[in-house]
Amino acid sequence: MLNKRKKVFASLLLILLVLGCTLFTTVYFMFLKPINIKLESTTFYINRDDNMDSVYIHLQESLQKPIPYGFKLLSTYKKYPKQIHTGKYTITNQDTSYSLFLKLFRGNQTPTKLVINNVRTLDQLAQKVGDQLMIESFEIQHYFDDIQFLDSLGYTKETLPALFIPNTYEVYWNIEVEDFFKRMGKEHLRFWNEERTKLAQEIGLSAIEVATLASIVEEETNANDEKPMVAGLYMNRLKRGMPLQADPTIKFALQDFAIKRITNKDLEVDSPYNTYIHTGLPPGPIRFASIQGLESVLNYSKHNYLYMCAKEDFSGKHNFATNLNDHMVNARKYWRALNQRKIYK
Repeated sequence: MLNKRKKVFASLLLILLVLGCTLFTTVYFMFLKPINIKLESTTFYINRDDNMDSVYIHLQESLQKPIPYGFKLLSTYKKYPKQIHTGKYTITNQDTSYSLFLKLFRGNQTPTKLVINNVRTLDQLAQKVGDQLMIESFEIQHYFDDIQFLDSLGYTKETLPALFIPNTYEVYWNIEVEDFFKRMGKEHLRFWNEERTKLAQEIGLSAIEVATLASIVEEETNANDEKPMVAGLYMNRLKRGMPLQADPTIKFALQDFAIKRITNKDLEVDSPYNTYIHTGLPPGPIRFASIQGLESVLNYSKHNYLYMCAKEDFSGKHNFATNLNDHMVNARKYWRALNQRKIYK
């Protein structure tokens, strides 16, 4: 009788062991086995208009294989189609059906790099951001004309470029427009720390004015080593109440940035950005000033130069002068070089 019981117990134990192994194997292959060990790390995006079908399509393209049954089972059980989270997601060769499902179900996105650089106009900014994030460019442009919103930030449409500090930022791909502006505001305050704010006060400029002057400096020269010199020249003019007479502001007023030679007719353009007619700084930046440009104004070179003219070798650098006579000598050299190259506009 005892032996019979032992046999029954052993049989039951064997059955349980087989069932346990079968269950473990099933769970492992369905939920815990890496989906594709040959897969390199890849990303895919879930947009606002995506539904479960399109998510499956994006996912299958990224996995390079059919959607695992375990993932589909979890999606159905947890009603994932009713709470799809937008975002940028990364899949690695270690991801299982379970870990991948949790990423999407919880909205555990991968941050993305937002690069803001070489921006001249607000429309260019909107396009550049729209190309990198889920935000559409027209959504950003809408806020450029929202006077109440701009006022809440402390800017006008003309001064708004001063808010942005061109750099590379880590953000979530599906960031909302207002959160984007808030983030840029935080980065602005991070840049304008106590030290830089004090420097601006010492030279008698606000942060917006520093950005405005820096934007002119950067349109004048691409040579970083020359920027503090150019900034110093314009500071000398501002202190003396002289018009800046900056050609880049004329190009901005005309909205023609391809002009290579400013004519007397161009100088007559009726615009508050015409620094040949109006003294002081223009209403706002004529481009998005880089950190290098901002620093060049805050730490401008001390000298007596009041005039500058592009060098006749077209190196992009300038000849500087302390008086009009010397400046005209430099100007004639440059005009001759333009004529020799037949550049009249």
